[in-house]
Amino acid sequence: RSRHPHGDAIMSFFGFGTPCTVDIKIAGDCIRRTLELKKGKETQTLPLFYGRDNITGKVLLNLNGKKLEHNGIRIELLGQIEMFYDRGNHYEFTSVVRELAPAGEITANQEYDFEFLDVEKQHESYNGINVRLRYCLRCTVNVKRSLTNVVREQDFWVHNFQVEPEINNSIKMEVGIEDCLHIEFEYNRSKYHLKDVIIGKIYFLLVRIKIKHMEVALIKRESTGSGPNLYNENETLTKFEIMDGAPVRGESIPVRLFLGGFDLTPTYRNVHNKFSLKYYLNLVLVDEDDRRYFKQQELTFWRKKYPQGNRPSVFVEKEEPPVAAEPATA
Repeated sequence: RSRHPHGDAIMSFFGFGTPCTVDIKIAGDCIRRTLELKKGKETQTLPLFYGRDNITGKVLLNLNGKKLEHNGIRIELLGQIEMFYDRGNHYEFTSVVRELAPAGEITANQEYDFEFLDVEKQHESYNGINVRLRYCLRCTVNVKRSLTNVVREQDFWVHNFQVEPEINNSIKMEVGIEDCLHIEFEYNRSKYHLKDVIIGKIYFLLVRIKIKHMEVALIKRESTGSGPNLYNENETLTKFEIMDGAPVRGESIPVRLFLGGFDLTPTYRNVHNKFSLKYYLNLVLVDEDDRRYFKQQELTFWRKKYPQGNRPSVFVEKEEPPVAAEPATA
């Protein structure tokens, strides 16, 4: 079936069809480190930025007809928090706008350079069970005589390095059941970076119940909302047995947990009164009647900055061994 020679122009005039296509190209994407984000069965690859990294690139505008009349073209850097139980409302905590072109007429494909220099990206990106914190670039073409604008978004991921805590005391606590069970557990620190190792010991001071085994679990707790709309979601990241069989008085059980193998984020506390994310180490004892006795201890996680030169975003996050000093010559 033949098409009307001016069909695209007529559809565009009445607000149907798309008068142009827009693509956002971030500079340095061929060497920049990326992060794979799973969305259901699909995996999305996003460019990774740190802290106040500059974000530069080009907007490519391709016409679908002979010309495009518009009321202006702009690009925004946005930071948003989206609650999954309230998807219609996005809380914007960052919004920076760059005007790419004033109102006018376009008769050929165009390229527009953009740059966002030293923009604070206060929070890390997060994709949780009930909440998402996202950053994106949004380009908007304000089309004349159209019911809708042309909008294109490009998400990117943000990590923020943190200063090593000045105070990082060990954890030592005694728990138990009166005249039945008395244990003491000790962890070497209370704050750990994301590639750290948790080292601890469990001491049995009094054992008058028949313990079958003991296990340790690392738990992530996501809290969203507040008051009657507070939701807590617990996710067990790992669980493993550290003792099999009945302990005796005076026995000590070592605990060693390498964090590098888990998909962890830093601890988030009350991000814009929208959500928090905390981590706990759960110690569980199971007796011969399958009764469970547990003690939970909160741990603080932080992201360590490794020495990777002036452009950390394009390097892998791993610690390099120190370079040996050359011997002095006479």
